[in-house]
Amino acid sequence: MRIRFWGTRGSIARPGPTTLRHGGNTSCVEVVADDGTWVVLDCGTGAYELSLDLRRRGPLPALGHLLIGHAHWDHIQGFPFFEPLYDSHSEWRVYAPGDRIDHLQQTFAAQMSPEHHPIALGDLNASVRFRMLKEGRFRIGGIRVTAQYLHHPALTLGYRLEADGVSLVYASDHEPHAVPLHGGQAGALPVHPEDRRHVAFLAGADLVIHDAQYTLSEYPARRGWGHTPLECAVDYAIAAAAKSLALFHHDPDRDDAGVEGLVAAARARVAEAGAALEVFAAAEGQELELRGSTLGSASAASAGGSALLALAPTTARTVLLAEDDPELALRLAAVLREDGLRLVQVTGLAAALDAAQLAPPSLLLLDLDVPRSDLLAACRKLRSSSDSRLREIPVLLVAGSAPNEREVREAFEAGATDYLSRPIKLTLLRSRIRGWLLRSRPS
Repeated sequence: MRIRFWGTRGSIARPGPTTLRHGGNTSCVEVVADDGTWVVLDCGTGAYELSLDLRRRGPLPALGHLLIGHAHWDHIQGFPFFEPLYDSHSEWRVYAPGDRIDHLQQTFAAQMSPEHHPIALGDLNASVRFRMLKEGRFRIGGIRVTAQYLHHPALTLGYRLEADGVSLVYASDHEPHAVPLHGGQAGALPVHPEDRRHVAFLAGADLVIHDAQYTLSEYPARRGWGHTPLECAVDYAIAAAAKSLALFHHDPDRDDAGVEGLVAAARARVAEAGAALEVFAAAEGQELELRGSTLGSASAASAGGSALLALAPTTARTVLLAEDDPELALRLAAVLREDGLRLVQVTGLAAALDAAQLAPPSLLLLDLDVPRSDLLAACRKLRSSSDSRLREIPVLLVAGSAPNEREVREAFEAGATDYLSRPIKLTLLRSRIRGWLLRSRPS
């Protein structure tokens, strides 16, 4: 499997004299399997550089696959400038997370509307097919792909590619669910079940390309932005027994010397953990070749079934919301209805339990200023119900402040599905709700 980085920067392109070594273009990685299967991971501004190189190479591949982690601007800005899309002899399959019919095509059409671009989506000469994805597995030629949700203020997928006896994980734009106080022990397995699930997604990978935009010291001012502190990225890779880690999605404010400083800090943390992980910073133009004689370690992630989402739900999913903050409740109600969800709002914990038992919703969100013990008791009551729908319903708890490790364990032992903490960004909460509804939806 051959890999080449074309864009490594995060958030906004930053080409210039201070980013010559590691690059200033946004996310784009080319992957080619031994059987010729051609995959492009994300389509940031680096996709234009890839186009120029393809022009020099000669004839384009007849079929290409574009895997989009999410549709934030820095991950799709290169799409209208990606030359293969204008080749009438090419076919492109574009995959991205979604949960509504035609949403992906509408997103790219809006990006190329007359207000933003002189050429419309419908004027592309290549045959372009859009496919919505959820968590799960599918095949692209000789590559087995596993998609798993990341933690970001948009519905976002990471991709694990397995072929030719090797495995590659691309996990850009991901925020830890629970950041350890004071950084925790180097290489330790995280406490939050969703963080452990993320580690399982990386398990045994030959190469992990991972978001490492911040450091732990920088993270508090950027909490909720959807990115990983360097130290957590290193710990995930060590806990997953990955072979190598490429630091990715470099902060636009960080110059080449700053990126090299992150590499030194990462290697020091690997040494502190006594691990053998190789760490480097992804750089534009860098080429890698992964070789293996047998299929690399399969992911232990729980994503199962097909990731290809063909149809939207035939009936609206219902979110039962118990929210103390009237302003947040109003804003959340608006965006959930935009997403085609039915919303039932109640006041207080007792009212939430009564409403859930009367008509079990698709998801229950409890963001209430009540004692933690009451919230945990509510979870236990639901999980011990004789109604299987209440035993299996996703229950999202929002804590008043960042919980410690003991509180995280107690919440999940009580039956919480997810445990978030205030203050929480609306966009992040929205993506968590959409992800859990898709996870709990039958394949």
